Amino acid sequence: MTAAFERGFTLTRPLSGGAAMLAVFSDTAAVQRMLDFEAALARAEAAHGVIPQSAVAAIVAACNAEQIDLPALAEAAASAGNLAIPLVKQLTAAVSRRDAEAGKYVHWGATSQDAIDTGLMLQLREALQLFHTEVDGIIDALAQLARAHRDTPMIGRTWMQHALPISFGLKAAGWLDAMLNHRNRIIALQADALALQFGGAAGTLASLRDQGLAVAQSLAQDLDLPLPAMPWHTQRDRIADIATALGMLTGSLGKMARDVSLLMQTDVAEAAEPAAPGKGGSSTMPHKRNPVACAAALTAAVRVPGLVATVLAGMVQEHERALGGWQAEWDALPEIAVASFGALRQMREVAAGLSVDADRMRANLDITHGLIMGEAVMLALGGRIGRLNAHHLVEAASRQAAANGRHLREVLGEDQQVTQHLSPQELDALFAPVNYLGATGLFVDRVLARHQQEQSS
Repeated sequence: MTAAFERGFTLTRPLSGGAAMLAVFSDTAAVQRMLDFEAALARAEAAHGVIPQSAVAAIVAACNAEQIDLPALAEAAASAGNLAIPLVKQLTAAVSRRDAEAGKYVHWGATSQDAIDTGLMLQLREALQLFHTEVDGIIDALAQLARAHRDTPMIGRTWMQHALPISFGLKAAGWLDAMLNHRNRIIALQADALALQFGGAAGTLASLRDQGLAVAQSLAQDLDLPLPAMPWHTQRDRIADIATALGMLTGSLGKMARDVSLLMQTDVAEAAEPAAPGKGGSSTMPHKRNPVACAAALTAAVRVPGLVATVLAGMVQEHERALGGWQAEWDALPEIAVASFGALRQMREVAAGLSVDADRMRANLDITHGLIMGEAVMLALGGRIGRLNAHHLVEAASRQAAANGRHLREVLGEDQQVTQHLSPQELDALFAPVNYLGATGLFVDRVLARHQQEQSS
């Protein structure tokens, strides 16, 4: 085995995945988790008299991935159809070298999918815990942003155009609210989606005769996995549940990355990723500060939906063992986990170190020379002359202001139809963006209260 053979360590992988998640889904880890199943199986079967107790020590001692020839395993899997068949062959040989009699009882009564699926469940348990920890981290960082900028005014944008004033705290609270939803999904997955897979050749455990369920219970207890009501070889909702949840998480991270990268545009310049030596530079333009973390998250947001679709398409399986659908999961699910975690790790760092330029936000509110406050004036005037009449009046004034490069406040201040109903002081107040934030602060408070409540529960 060489480091180059490891699935998790190619040149581009560090760009998109964290080292911890790459380790969970490395080739060595995948093999070790299948071997963990084989060791626990031997212990469970010996406990119920299915295999001799004397066989357990040799089997357990051989269940070490460092003793497996991974290149030979991969080459043999191409002909065997899965990794478990050649793995069991190597394991049996290793056990037999220690104890020829014990070698007879390797993988007793199990099927390849039992080892592969249960090994995957053990990997996913580790992966979900990493997601849980990292999501907690980004939630705390976003809560600090929302709290610090609850009342920092900025322009809200719809269809990429200036719309109405909002606060940056509201934008951060939106990111936070989504992450709180994802945290709850991950907790639910940890409780409901993980389960032992153990059914033997056709999901009946017939090879274990009357000890099948007893062995399954002991095996589940040994591996600390829930025992499902029955084997789930071709019922892939658990896998699809995890894949889709991570897909949605990646989408929300991509939305955050899109927002931040747009705010980093030179002519917007309202926020920026945290700076670090060598981060975000250009090979030719020394002045550049590129949104590289956002790029990594957006890359994941492009890749992951297709991988999730692969898992969902693979749910349509044949009878008691799949022909293609199950196999399609083998690379798709680790790729989803690695890419999603990489996006999460990148955006957590962004959230924790985001540079927010409140002065620039305030300046950008004035770019349209008051046009964004037209709705506020229209509604105030509508209470005096009717909404439709007010709309026509303010619309005409807005066109005039835009055509002549004048401020809308100035144009409306010269219109007697306006000034007979609104005083100069009222007009000034209507053109103050901070006076037209609506329930912005209350929405931020509600999300922060939700965070506080869920954090303490």
